[in-house]
Amino acid sequence: MSILSIQSHVAYGYVGNKAAVYPLQAMGYDVWPVNTVQFSNHTGYGTWQGQVFSEVHIQEVIQGLVNLGLIAKTRAILSGYMGSLAICHEVLKTVRQFKSENPDILYLCDPVIGNTHCFVPPAVLSFFKEHLEADIITPNQYEAELLSGIPIEHPDDLKAVSAFFHAKGCGIVIITGIQMKGFSPNILHIYGGQEDQHYLYATPEYIFPISPNGTGDLFSALFLGSYLHRADLAWALTRSIVLMDAVLARTAEKQQRELAVLEVDYKPMELPAAKILKLIEI
Repeated sequence: MSILSIQSHVAYGYVGNKAAVYPLQAMGYDVWPVNTVQFSNHTGYGTWQGQVFSEVHIQEVIQGLVNLGLIAKTRAILSGYMGSLAICHEVLKTVRQFKSENPDILYLCDPVIGNTHCFVPPAVLSFFKEHLEADIITPNQYEAELLSGIPIEHPDDLKAVSAFFHAKGCGIVIITGIQMKGFSPNILHIYGGQEDQHYLYATPEYIFPISPNGTGDLFSALFLGSYLHRADLAWALTRSIVLMDAVLARTAEKQQRELAVLEVDYKPMELPAAKILKLIEI
């Protein structure tokens, strides 16, 4: 199965396509990365070199794939950081074109907007509020609250946010990095919702001198790869969380700035044993 992944790219480090492509390839998928930017390193370092690609560049690369007749071979589209309104519309155009010719394609949109603050232009934020034509959406807590306008303070709020996205056509809603009132500050929660299914997992939060970038990019890829293998929300979510924990544990052990993406085995497709993973009923 083949996946079209439209995200940022860095020469050094693991964010965007650098965080997503290898794990998906290790799971057995043929990945076609289309880069929205190419930087020397991610912007978390404060300085970087490189270019933001134009929508024309992205259009030409994707058209080249279309010319090869690859729409029929595409199983999923994954999108992450876009950076400009023009690129947002180009990605949406691509999704619509591919789905019109191959309705079985799954589209996972990671609406990369920010974490503690919005770092995309207002036009990009407005785009995500108005054009969420995704089968699966994977915002973090900040992004979910910003897009829905619903503060997440208690587990029931997750159902309300999920219902908001479902009403916009998103069949599966994953919300990561959740912290709520009354729960331990050293625990992060991950929510998954689909129709009348609601899953809330608790997993340990690792402490880093400087938090690594790219966790959302990696998690979205892990979930998509898992869900394509087995279209079961609870199974795919559990597998993704356990693999993500393995990467973060290794990163914390080495106390390094970049995610230890290369040091985890993603290939076995059975459900890995959870070290610490608690399912909370909501």
